Amino acid sequence: KMIPSSGAQRTMSGDLTPPAAVQLCYENVNGSCVKAPYSPGPRLLLYLVFGSGAVLAVLGNLLVMISILHFKQLHSPANFLVASLACADFLVGTTVMPFSMVRSVESCWYFGDSFCKFHSSFEGSFCYCSIFHLCFISIDRYTAVTDPLVYPTRFTVSVSGMCITFSGMLAVVYSFSVFYTGSNEAGLEELVSALTCVGGCQIAVNQNWVLIDFLLFFIPTLVMVTIYSKIFLIARQQARKIESQSNKTAKPSDSYKDRVARRERKAATTLGIAVIAFLVSWLPYFIDSVIDAFLGFITPTYVYEIIVWIAYYNSAMNPLIYAFFYPWFRKALKLIISGQLFKENSSIIKLFSE
Repeated sequence: KMIPSSGAQRTMSGDLTPPAAVQLCYENVNGSCVKAPYSPGPRLLLYLVFGSGAVLAVLGNLLVMISILHFKQLHSPANFLVASLACADFLVGTTVMPFSMVRSVESCWYFGDSFCKFHSSFEGSFCYCSIFHLCFISIDRYTAVTDPLVYPTRFTVSVSGMCITFSGMLAVVYSFSVFYTGSNEAGLEELVSALTCVGGCQIAVNQNWVLIDFLLFFIPTLVMVTIYSKIFLIARQQARKIESQSNKTAKPSDSYKDRVARRERKAATTLGIAVIAFLVSWLPYFIDSVIDAFLGFITPTYVYEIIVWIAYYNSAMNPLIYAFFYPWFRKALKLIISGQLFKENSSIIKLFSE
């Protein structure tokens, strides 16, 4: 997995033809990377596209966190997991996307060598943090759909807290230790030194670590796909059962158990869509990183930039999915935007009927 941050490296390897008057990232510095600038029109467009993604990721996820933490009715173990997932996406919007935006548009890294490693570590941390959260959320949904009445005693706030802590700690420790020990570059020293220049942020990941990266993505993905497939089969069976019972009794069966089961199924569907969105966003990135590591980093810069921004945009997607499918989130949004949040006792406002 090569994380380019300037068109310069690809220029040197012959991908792009440098312009007659070569522009450098740092004009008066020896060993500066070559700059591959966009013309003003496309440049402005790219800043708008990337910038709006970052703003959406920050504001959207902030609203999800405020909604869940402020309104007492939303204080449930499952929702705390959703709020923690929003926190990971919020951090992508604040610590990763703005710097990547400048890198992608300017084709130079202006934030220093030490922050380059930090930035790459953040990128990895929040991606894995999200996937571990989604994996735990799928297990939570499975328990809720298969046994809705016993579920509250199984998935408690402390269990939710343990899942959140595990997801965060494992993701951060793994990403930072790989990049800060330099083990990701083992065996690639010649390539790294050939591509190193001032104003670049080259992160090369060797074949061993690329495979571990891919497994850390693939195994939770496999777990989620299996669980959601089971959830949808069970949901269909439950729906048919309820329908056949209501046909027999001639009036709709609307017991507490049925209502709870319906609500849990709806929540599972929404989160299933969030999982699909995550996989569609990140799968090209992981496939490309494996291809790159084994075929000698052949991905052209512009292809890499497209793939990485599709992955980043996932952080902006979840709040849109919740807004579209969760009536309680839409109601919470209205209360936040209209300023009713600051009124006394606003935290006990009912967002949905029990």
